[in-house]
Amino acid sequence: MDVFQYLSQEGVHYIADEHPPAYTAQEVAASEHVSGDIMAKSVIVHDGGQYVMCVLPASYRLNLGKVSKALQAIELRLASEEEMGEIFDDCELGAEPPFGNLYRMDTFVDNHLAEDEEIVFQAGSHSRSIRMRYEDYQTLAKPKVADLAEHV
Repeated sequence: MDVFQYLSQEGVHYIADEHPPAYTAQEVAASEHVSGDIMAKSVIVHDGGQYVMCVLPASYRLNLGKVSKALQAIELRLASEEEMGEIFDDCELGAEPPFGNLYRMDTFVDNHLAEDEEIVFQAGSHSRSIRMRYEDYQTLAKPKVADLAEHV
């Protein structure tokens, strides 16, 4: 089930948009004319036993030390591109929506993103994005909120 079907099935209001292909979250934010602070990007880590989705603002960088503390993980590494392709076989590489629950993984969201009223994120494609209320995202994805990142 893609993210559009999921949101529609759940009855959540969202705004879908098409834009010229953009390959980084900051490029999508610029294309969508929104701050990188509300543009959500997903980063997948492996904690030695499972994959975990970390969602943070595009204007921030994941801090593996903070993530390790939040996950209470001893071993922690970023997922490889090959692993990402296998996990998200329904998405273009690097355009994963921030719903770990759709891929049977825990989701953690950076506390800076959790402060926003709305978020924008890539919808499985480098040319499609979704804007929705953070509160609705929280209800559906049920992420754990933690300090994961630092401003770039």
